[in-house]
Amino acid sequence: MSELDFQEDNTESLDIKALVMRYLRYWYLFVIGAAIALMAAHLYLRYSTPVYSIKATILIKDESGADLATSGVLGDLAGLKVSKSFSNEVLIIKSKGLMERVLQELGLEVSYFGEGRIKSPELYGGRSPVKAVIAQLDSTGLGKNFIVEIEDGNTFSIWEGENKVSTHKFGEQIRKKYGVFTIVADSDVTNDQGRRILVRFNDLRKLASRYSKGLGVRSINEFATVMELSLTDPVPAKGKDILNKLIEVYNRESINEKNLAVTKTIQFIDERLIYLTGELSAVEKDVQNYLQENRIIDQSASGGLYLNTAHGLKQQITDNEIKLEILKSVESYLQKEENKYELVPTSLDISDPTLGGLIANFNNLQNQRRRLGRSVTESNPILRNVNEQLDILRLNILENIRNIREGLLVIRRNLQANARQFESQVWQVPSMQRELTEINRQQGVKEGLYLFLLQKREEAALSQAITPSNSRVIDPAVAGGSPIEPQSTNIYLIALLAGLAIPFAGIFLRDMLNDTVIEIRDVERATPTPILGEIGHNDTDQMLVISQQSRSSSAELFRLLRANLQFAAGGKENKVILVTSSMSGEGKTFFSLNLAASLVMTGKKVIVLGFDLRKPKLTQGVNLPNNIGITNYLISDTVEVEDLIQFAPEMQELAIIGSGPIPPNPAELMLLPKIGTLIDELKAAFDYIILDSSPVGQVADSLALAPYIDSSLYIVRYNYTHKKQLQIIDELYKSRKLKHPMIVLNDAKKSNSYGYSYGYGYGYGNYYEEDGKKGLGGKLRKLVKG
Repeated sequence: MSELDFQEDNTESLDIKALVMRYLRYWYLFVIGAAIALMAAHLYLRYSTPVYSIKATILIKDESGADLATSGVLGDLAGLKVSKSFSNEVLIIKSKGLMERVLQELGLEVSYFGEGRIKSPELYGGRSPVKAVIAQLDSTGLGKNFIVEIEDGNTFSIWEGENKVSTHKFGEQIRKKYGVFTIVADSDVTNDQGRRILVRFNDLRKLASRYSKGLGVRSINEFATVMELSLTDPVPAKGKDILNKLIEVYNRESINEKNLAVTKTIQFIDERLIYLTGELSAVEKDVQNYLQENRIIDQSASGGLYLNTAHGLKQQITDNEIKLEILKSVESYLQKEENKYELVPTSLDISDPTLGGLIANFNNLQNQRRRLGRSVTESNPILRNVNEQLDILRLNILENIRNIREGLLVIRRNLQANARQFESQVWQVPSMQRELTEINRQQGVKEGLYLFLLQKREEAALSQAITPSNSRVIDPAVAGGSPIEPQSTNIYLIALLAGLAIPFAGIFLRDMLNDTVIEIRDVERATPTPILGEIGHNDTDQMLVISQQSRSSSAELFRLLRANLQFAAGGKENKVILVTSSMSGEGKTFFSLNLAASLVMTGKKVIVLGFDLRKPKLTQGVNLPNNIGITNYLISDTVEVEDLIQFAPEMQELAIIGSGPIPPNPAELMLLPKIGTLIDELKAAFDYIILDSSPVGQVADSLALAPYIDSSLYIVRYNYTHKKQLQIIDELYKSRKLKHPMIVLNDAKKSNSYGYSYGYGYGYGNYYEEDGKKGLGGKLRKLVKG
């Protein structure tokens, strides 16, 4: 690494250190900011309402339907398989309708809150001493708040806002514009006298919507149908009740949906039984009438072979008629438009496996459509797809029924033909017996169908009684032991960062908006003009702070600056020194007097001339009169130099010439040749002549003294001189309008002087280092060489 690279890295390191130290000076602001922020965080945590997480785990049972690819009728739909969808169950559990029914069963139409100064905790689960029983409530009462104040064990008053509107007895019906309700109390509210309870009538739809949105549902494992339900609520007991009731209602409704098909089957069988009962009664009555009319007592069989064979054929014809009757009923049921989205009876002992599978799949799809209809609209693509599948299944079921019916009709015709053959062989049987046999055959068909339906009804009722639930609870709702919001650690951390960031931002913005010179780097970045040194802040009201006994930081800095000035001369004559600045108030006169005093203490003869003819301050600073001075010398030929010289009362060796009366034309006076004569005469008598001139940034008077000076000192005051005014000294340095210009930084404080001279031992090594690479010593060597 080269020497130049090393210097650049070191400079950058020094800048970072200076930046850190700049903010560390205001450590008390960071301490105060952090303390206030932490206190605010403590108050926030104390008065904020904690929120708890409640979780439950359930297992969704897999109830897949039959694979339709196994059906010969639907072989072209091999990819279609009806099964319960886990995603559909998630939508159902998160549905607003289901949540609204849960809240309704928990009685959350009304909420109660204890009145507090800052927050009002909810009184849930019997913690409220009063209850509101709603008899009637319209839409304007939803979200209505009022306060119940218990006056004694029998009466209470209602407050709306800050106004007491009415007084009532417990149990009395209260009529308002928005509804009718009753306030009841616990058995004993005497100890709660004066207690105020906030009562709120909730809008269950909005409340259900909020809980549904906040309900978290996720799958525990992608290979299992285990579902985790989560909810957050400031009242853990209420959150647990909501989750447990949600699971309960979900299971109950799924059982009801499963039982709906069985209920439809029982309803269908009951209708058929009523009809068959009437027909069976009519046939039995016909038998009774026929026997009575023909006086038949013994119905013994005639023609043994015919009767045995005919009995078998009759039984087959009866079974065939039962099947045809069932198919006819199912076909008629499916063809009715009002049954388009109703379940098909399934417990009718349909022997054909294909037809049974189709009806089972049709009912599963109907259940799925019914459950989806609660969560989605008719235009939903999933619901439309289910409707299309139902239409296809309905057509296939009807087609299958027609095929089965045609086969049964063929069988019936064959059985009837065989029966007629046997009947033709029994001509010898009395006609009366044949007629009775026909009536008995009809009676047997009706009885067989009646008994069959009665048996199926009992089977359906038994199935309804043992219907399993749709899910199984693995872990019931449990609330976390500590709140999830607010998290005290995070809140304190954020508050601490904010407490530190706000003072930092304030200091940063202040520095950004401050266009004055803050530190020496502002000068170094603005101009290459050499910096002679710094002058510390003067805490006293005295203009002259330098004396033989003075050991203050300001005195030491003037001594250091005096040494730097001698070093900057580089062995050349440096008698006449011009002191100027950008504007008034930057400390030219203060610097001129004290620089002169520090030179006097080395045994030199020094005189200070007040060349600021517009605003004279030199003589006033040392309590000397200003009745005669440079103005008198320039406009009069009788005034001698000796007449102008005065000596400072506090330092008799320090000679001073004031500016004199303020002239009307100071610019013209500064151009008179007598100024050169004045300076030449003084150079013969004094070792140093310091010219306290006017601000070069405001008037051009100081430039008229340029031919007579050996060097010039430009005063820049911290937190006073504007950064843009540094362009003045930069232009003077580059144009060489003033000889050997150097900058003196005035009014230095610790906030401005990090890394530079301030007080004993604070800057000697920085301003005057032996290696000549750092500090003012190095800069002055460059100045001498230049």
